[in-house]
Amino acid sequence: MKNSEQLYKSISERILILDGAMGTMLQRYKFEEEDYRGERFKDWEHPVKGNNDLLSLTQPQAIEEVHRKYLEAGADILETNTFSGTTIAMADYHMEELVYELNYESAKIARKVCDEFTAQNPDKPRFVAGSIGPTNRTASLSPDVNDPGYRAITFEELRVAYKQQCEALLDGGSDILLVETIFDTLNAKAALYAIDELQDERNIKIPIMVSGTITDASGRTLSGQTAEAFLISVSHLNLLSVGFNCALGADQLTPYLETLAHNSEFYVSAYPNAGLPNAFGKYDETPEDMAGQIKEYVEKGLINIIGGCCGTTPDHIKAISDLVAQYPPRKTKEFV
Repeated sequence: MKNSEQLYKSISERILILDGAMGTMLQRYKFEEEDYRGERFKDWEHPVKGNNDLLSLTQPQAIEEVHRKYLEAGADILETNTFSGTTIAMADYHMEELVYELNYESAKIARKVCDEFTAQNPDKPRFVAGSIGPTNRTASLSPDVNDPGYRAITFEELRVAYKQQCEALLDGGSDILLVETIFDTLNAKAALYAIDELQDERNIKIPIMVSGTITDASGRTLSGQTAEAFLISVSHLNLLSVGFNCALGADQLTPYLETLAHNSEFYVSAYPNAGLPNAFGKYDETPEDMAGQIKEYVEKGLINIIGGCCGTTPDHIKAISDLVAQYPPRKTKEFV
């Protein structure tokens, strides 16, 4: 991986900034069904509105614009627009055949903008993280309350789907693979297994970020793991970072980040939501409020990578970037 050396150098020197929410920004465009379809898919037999990954093909200028705004706000790492970029998730739109192209083109868009910004300021290199979401099926839980032993997906099916996605993300220019919003660690293990296969096949070392999600005040993932159990179950690989994102606001995430920071030799990442959603599903937390809560992370020395999830915008990322620039990154053992 050609940018790995720069990445490890940067993360050892300062807290790196991950971008904010893609979906929140795309909502501002108010795209309708015909916008999602574009010319290429105008006769598609099935509805596609809501398939944000498809916009990398039909509205690439919007995806590029969102990426650009986050880099202007101070982001070091851009996530590709591929959260649902597996055959499993794309089955909802009958677009399984497009998976490689969706991931490849999404990575290329992010790569282009990152390279532009790096060229303008070589002292602040920008990196592309291939976003790998959890899919809409779970290997650990039954979707049927009357049949608790039933599973809608197998480990092998997940491995195959994730491997296809990861190949395309790498081919499109990703520097990092980010397995994110993990609510079922067995799904994540399938993704990590696929990534490890690619490391062997291509004889490369891929920087891997792993980010789980604590779903409620119980402090557990949806499949029942505590923060410590989650850490243990993904620590068999030499990860770049482990962390949490989504579900909770910044203040609620603090104790779980403390668990990771005190028990892991990996770098620690966090990208919380802009608070909790209101009755209308909107996020009200201001950039200033969110940065104020994240101040606790940096004062306690908990993080190496920080960004935003649902409800966050370039304004949130700018406020967070300005704040953490004043603090050193969490200290960890050197490993390459």
